[in-house]
Amino acid sequence: MADTPDDRDDSSSEDNREPQQPNPFAGTPFEQVFGALGGIPGAAGGPAGQAPDLGAIFGQMQQLFSGATQDGSVDFDTARDVARRTLAAAGPDPSPHAGQVGAVADAVRLAETWLDRVTDVPAATTSSVAWSRAEWVEATGTSWRRLMEPIADNVVGAIAQAIPDEARAMAGPLIGMLNQAGSAMFAQQIGQGLAGLATEVLSSTDIGLPMGPSRVAAVLPHNVEAFGEGLEHSSADVLLYVTLRECAHHRLFAHAPWLEQALVGAIDEFGAGTQIDVEAIEAQVREIDPSRPEAIAEAMQGGLFEPRRTPGQQHAVERLETLLAFVEGWVDEVVSQAARDMPSAPALAEAVRRRRATGGPAEQTFASLVGLELRPRRLRDAANLWAAVRDRQGPAARDAAWTHPDLMPTAADLDDPLGFASGESGDDDFDAALDELLSGEAGDGTPGRDDEPGTGDAR
Repeated sequence: MADTPDDRDDSSSEDNREPQQPNPFAGTPFEQVFGALGGIPGAAGGPAGQAPDLGAIFGQMQQLFSGATQDGSVDFDTARDVARRTLAAAGPDPSPHAGQVGAVADAVRLAETWLDRVTDVPAATTSSVAWSRAEWVEATGTSWRRLMEPIADNVVGAIAQAIPDEARAMAGPLIGMLNQAGSAMFAQQIGQGLAGLATEVLSSTDIGLPMGPSRVAAVLPHNVEAFGEGLEHSSADVLLYVTLRECAHHRLFAHAPWLEQALVGAIDEFGAGTQIDVEAIEAQVREIDPSRPEAIAEAMQGGLFEPRRTPGQQHAVERLETLLAFVEGWVDEVVSQAARDMPSAPALAEAVRRRRATGGPAEQTFASLVGLELRPRRLRDAANLWAAVRDRQGPAARDAAWTHPDLMPTAADLDDPLGFASGESGDDDFDAALDELLSGEAGDGTPGRDDEPGTGDAR
C-alpha cells in the first residue's frame, strides 16, 4: 500500500529532525527533579537520554514559586510576614498591659542595683520594654537577618553548585530560578522557625546573643509567666531572675565589644562550609509522585535541599559552642552572686540550665534551618571556671578576661578550671597580661575600649 501523505510527512519530519542533545543531568538527582517537573522526557515517560525541556521546567517552576521575590538570598519581609501569620493563627498574643510594663521596669531597676554589687562591669541598659510575641518578631528581625543571610547565601548557592558543570551553561536561567525558589523556601522556614521561637523566648538575649535594640532591656511577660508555671516560685521572682540575666547579658556584650562579632563570625564560618547532600536529594526525589506537579514544591519546602554538616564546619561549631558556654557561664556566675539572698534563685538557675542544656528554642530553630545547634554543652563547666577565678583572684579578674579575646580561657581550660583560675594552666602570657590589665588605668575609664587592646582598666 502506498504511503499516505500524512505518513510521508511524518517520515520526512523524522528524517529532517535535529539529533537530540544528550542529557547533561543524566545520572544525577536533578534528572529526577526535572523529570518530576515534566522537563526531561526520559524521566516523564518519553524517550530516555534526551536533554531537558527547559521551557517546561521554567513554566512549572514559575507556577510553583510564583510568589517568590528576591532580595538577597532570603526575602526577610516574607519571613516576618509568615511569622506574624503563624503566631496569629496559633492563638491570642496580647500586648503587655500597663501593669506588666511597670513590673518589667521595676525588675530592671532592681536587677541593675543587685548586679552593681557583684561586678564592676557597668550597667549597659538605658531603658526597658515589655514585648508581645509579635513585637519580638518585629524588633529582632534585623538581627536575625544579619545572622541568617550569610548562611542562606551558601545554602541557596549550594543548590546551584550541585548541578553538574556541563549542565550549567544550558541551565543558566534555571539556576537563577532555583536560587529564587531557594530564597522563597528559606523565607518560609525562617518565618515558621521565628514563630515557634517567639512562643518560648523570655528576653532579647535569650539565645545568648543580643537580638534587640542596643541598651534596651526587653522581656516577654507572657512567655515568662509560661516558663514559671510549675516551678512553685512567685511570678515576681521568676520575672526578676529572667531580668537579671537579661541585664547581665547586656553588660557583658557592652564590656566586650569583640564578643558579638566573634559569635557572628563563627556562624558565618559555619555557613561558608555549607554543602548540599546530593545522595539525600536523590533518595527523596525517588519518593516524589510525578503526577502531582506540586509534589516537588512540597519536597523542597520540606527540606529537599537541607544542608549537611561537613568536617570543615566542625571547627566553627566548636568555637561557637565554647564561646556560648563562656557567655552563659559568666552570666550564671554573676547572676548567682547578685541573687544570693534570693531563696528561689538556685532552683531558677537550675531550671534555666536544664532549658539550655536540653535544647532550647534557639537550638531548635537553627538546627531545623541550617543544621547548626546553639547549645552551650559545657555551660556548667564554664560557670565553675568563672566562679573559680572569682574565688582565687577576685571578681575584677573574672571580668577583665573579657576585655580582649587573647585573655579568654580556651576550651581546654574547661577541663581544668582551677588550674586556669590559679594561673597554673601554663599560659604565662595570660598571667602577665592580666596583671598588667588589673594594675593599669584606662584613659577614658571604659573597660576594653582603649586604642591598645588588653590594657584597659577592669573596672
